[in-house]
Amino acid sequence: MPDRKLSPSLLLAAGTLLLLGGCTVGPNYQRPAAPVPAKWDVQEPWRESAPKDAIPKGEWWSVFNDEDLNTLEKQSLDANQTLQAAMANYSQARATTALQVATIFPTLGVGAGASRQRYPANRPQQGSTVALQTVTQNAYSLPFTVSYEADLFGQRRRTIEAAEAAYQASAANLENVRLVITAEVAGDYFTLRQLDSELSILNRTVDALRRGLELVQSRHDGGVASGLDVAQEETLLQTTRTQATLLLQQRKQTEDAIAALVGKPAPDFHITSKELRAEPPALNAGLPSDLLERRPDIAQAERQMAVTNAQIGVAKAAYYPSLNLFGNGGWEAGDIAKLANVSSIFWALGANVAESIFTGGARRAQVEYAKSGYDASVANYRQSVLTAFQQVQDDVTGLTILQQARDTQQLAVDAARRTLNLSEDRYRGGLVSYLDVVTAQQNLLNNEQEAAVIQGQRLVTSVLLVKDLGGGWDASSLAAVQVKPKLKDIVAP
Repeated sequence: MPDRKLSPSLLLAAGTLLLLGGCTVGPNYQRPAAPVPAKWDVQEPWRESAPKDAIPKGEWWSVFNDEDLNTLEKQSLDANQTLQAAMANYSQARATTALQVATIFPTLGVGAGASRQRYPANRPQQGSTVALQTVTQNAYSLPFTVSYEADLFGQRRRTIEAAEAAYQASAANLENVRLVITAEVAGDYFTLRQLDSELSILNRTVDALRRGLELVQSRHDGGVASGLDVAQEETLLQTTRTQATLLLQQRKQTEDAIAALVGKPAPDFHITSKELRAEPPALNAGLPSDLLERRPDIAQAERQMAVTNAQIGVAKAAYYPSLNLFGNGGWEAGDIAKLANVSSIFWALGANVAESIFTGGARRAQVEYAKSGYDASVANYRQSVLTAFQQVQDDVTGLTILQQARDTQQLAVDAARRTLNLSEDRYRGGLVSYLDVVTAQQNLLNNEQEAAVIQGQRLVTSVLLVKDLGGGWDASSLAAVQVKPKLKDIVAP
């Protein structure tokens, strides 16, 4: 095949098209504003914490200084199936991004062919009267092809931009799943310890009531106490035993919930009973604006806006023409021994330009669809921000109120215990009936249980605050979540 020289006009046209490759249609992404309060609404005894009270990055639960909790959290990170699914989705997002990044490179193919064909003597002729002969012909070829679609108006670049933003959104979702699961483990753990405290209170009360029943029964046998006193004490004893039995069911359900979170079968999973002794750590809520960078769910919603913004550019690029460059070449001969000869070389170069003239409004509808998707993602982002402010404010208010309730409830427990001691002394002195003692016993039990519940709520609310503050996470880590093609990836099949 003779050599062909490209004309100056063709070179100029090709150069112009390549210069147009720098044009990218569609809006460039800018994060929309969201309503952000200047500060949290806090009252005494809330205080700003010291720098040492910052939430640890990664293993945020270590701030509670509980080795049993640390063990459970590690198990959940290793075996929780919801987390495993989120990790798989994250890997899929990376593969999807790599798939789109690969489109910036040309595709190259190679093949080999060999054939032998017999042409009969009686094959059709086209106007010739010369007698034909039977012909047997061999054909050997070693062709290669190369093709590339020039990204004239940024459709591919916008597609890659959307894929990378989706990849980062998947990374934020993975962090959010990890945060939610570890927070559920911590919340259920402190609820379990609260139930252990209540069970200990009930069991201690049962022991005290049993001794009281023995005393009353002895006084009744001696003719000092009435049968009514015995019946009242026995009623309270059995009622307390019933409460302890029913509470065991709640404890088992909570234990089973933790088993599912740490990837263990519930029948084989057990946690040793231990009373709740921990105190909520001092935490710094920071400024409300910090949440925009510390919450993985907000970061996920923000990255989703970047995805939908890029999709507008993809839709608008459909209005412009596409340019496909292609080439093929190789060696072709009828004798395999001559396949490598220079005279066996063939090649071809070309380009196709295409433009849709009439689509029945499909392109306009696609652009409107993409714009509406972006508007929806903006609304979802702003709602995520508002929800985050609500959750943190609720946690801060809750901790303040629960702190006050803990202090007053402890005073109530102390007063109930003094009332019981006075009632027992007055009963022994014959100044009151045993009903006063039974009432004081019941009152003390109720107040001790309420104190245990409040303490458990304080710990659970602290867990929620840590979660709602982002668990020490920072959105700046998403900058490293991107696909950069390497040579080994480019040449890989």
